[in-house]
Amino acid sequence: MIFHRYHGLGNDYLVCHHSVAAQLSHEQIRRICDRHYGIGSDGLLIDHDDADIPSLRIINPDGSEAEKSGNGLRIYARYLFDTGRVSHEPFLVNTSGGQVRCEVTEDAHQVIVDMGQAKFSPAALPANVEGDEALALPLVAGGHHLCATLVSMGNPHCVIRVEKLDLDVVKQLGAEIETLAIFPKRTNVQFVQVLDRSNISIGIWERGAGYTLASGSSSCAAASAMHKLGLVDENVTVHMPGGKLAIRFSGDFQVNMRGPVQKIASVTLDSDCFWDMPA
Repeated sequence: MIFHRYHGLGNDYLVCHHSVAAQLSHEQIRRICDRHYGIGSDGLLIDHDDADIPSLRIINPDGSEAEKSGNGLRIYARYLFDTGRVSHEPFLVNTSGGQVRCEVTEDAHQVIVDMGQAKFSPAALPANVEGDEALALPLVAGGHHLCATLVSMGNPHCVIRVEKLDLDVVKQLGAEIETLAIFPKRTNVQFVQVLDRSNISIGIWERGAGYTLASGSSSCAAASAMHKLGLVDENVTVHMPGGKLAIRFSGDFQVNMRGPVQKIASVTLDSDCFWDMPA
């Protein structure tokens, strides 16, 4: 079983062929992603190469499936380039959260992804909230009274603006907000501090993964929410503990993302990893 490990701003994924993934149970995927008992990863990217357009499935460390991942898409695009399947020309990738357009730049360390349209309808997440939009939704978590903007990037996001970003608060409240009853499929969570009209700083709690250093779709969602609220302009740099991503808006909230990818290793998994697990 061959896995290829990459990271985008510290958000790391394992990439494997679908023939490898087909041999794995959800419990085994959780073991592989475990940083103490497995290889360690923020998720598994499954490559389906049996169609004209490459197709990507994204499995979270808890075994659940994600519709879309910005860092995952950049990593998958770099993997396709490294394996000779694509060149520097733009190409399409299918995900369960919609089709996206990717481009690997000349030095291969920067990847551009057209992430599609940011949608503000609660039904798009989905969220059990009345109205066509939820731009100032009151929430209570851990005794904190919060104000959220709901955004779908093909996957669900709950964006909470704060005057001062505190990553400890993200870690304390993220799991509770992720699983609030109004989110039937759970949600990703971002706490956002607006630095100026071109820069925001965010802390991220990923659905199915927990606190993470960086996230592409979270960056897109957070920037989209602040742009919708009129607090930032068309070009936004998103600052995260893992680094920075460049977000650009065009048309009707069409979102373009640019950021780095690095390859870490190719790994052969030993079956001994699973010796103490039920057959």
